[in-house]
Amino acid sequence: MPEIIKVYKQNVGALRFIGKKYGDDDRTDGNFGAKWGEWHESGWFDTVAKQYNGSLAEALEDGDSYIGLMRGGHGSPFEYWIGIFMPEGTDVPDGFMHIDFPPGSLGVCWIYGREEDVYMLEGECGERLEKEGFDVDTQWCFERYACPRYTTPDEKGNIILDICFYLLNKKGA
Repeated sequence: MPEIIKVYKQNVGALRFIGKKYGDDDRTDGNFGAKWGEWHESGWFDTVAKQYNGSLAEALEDGDSYIGLMRGGHGSPFEYWIGIFMPEGTDVPDGFMHIDFPPGSLGVCWIYGREEDVYMLEGECGERLEKEGFDVDTQWCFERYACPRYTTPDEKGNIILDICFYLLNKKGA
């Protein structure tokens, strides 16, 4: 049974997300696992990462993470993007798209459990963040596959998936 084991605020500078956009029609068996496989098989993470001359892990906190970025609701169709957050202004390789995010703060939840159980808990994470006093922007959220939290299971076979939401800036806060 997955559980939220950590909730915190993370400040981030301006970021450029570089990746590819998918929609509900791109799902296989209800998820985007096949698209993730395509990314790994095609070497697209390396293609994007090579746009930055240096170590992403050193340039950005959790910069060596792969990202599943989601947007939906608010009168627009669901979007699922796969890619990487890069420093602002990073060149975008041919065949990829980008979204620029201003500096801000993230509300982060760490979901601990077996890999097959930690997905599709964005609603629970958003509720938990709000319960903890965060003002969550529901327009964007993302899965962050951080190394080694996600990539190296512990002695129980569990991993940690980060679910992140941008936080709204309250006037005077």
